[in-house]
Amino acid sequence: MPKKIVATDRAPKAIGPYSQAVLHEGPGFRTLYCAGQIPLDPATMEVVTGDARAQTERVLRNIEAVLAAAGMGFADVVRSNVFLVDLADFAAMNEVYASRFANSPPARSTIQVAALPRGSRVEIEVTAVQETAVRPT
Repeated sequence: MPKKIVATDRAPKAIGPYSQAVLHEGPGFRTLYCAGQIPLDPATMEVVTGDARAQTERVLRNIEAVLAAAGMGFADVVRSNVFLVDLADFAAMNEVYASRFANSPPARSTIQVAALPRGSRVEIEVTAVQETAVRPT
């Protein structure tokens, strides 16, 4: 099946030449590749003020909206990448992150980077997978 672009007004519009997410469906599965989300408020397209905890909360709300637009949720996430400007923010980010992935958390990498778009402190990208009914051939 061809890829399907997933977009929702409940998450920030793309600020460049990319999609919020791309859905690939195959026999027996659906895989959603989500673009990295920074802490933009979708209503204002401005970075939320506050510390890494507040920014992580906004990022995860954006991811949740993109997942929902594809009929998925945090339980479907199998992989995530977290980018932090300062690893000193790890504990705060991790506390908020853990609240969304209490059961069977995904595989994750956390990387310190020199900078993120719009002066953000955190960016997170995820990949989600769902099993679907296999159609007989």
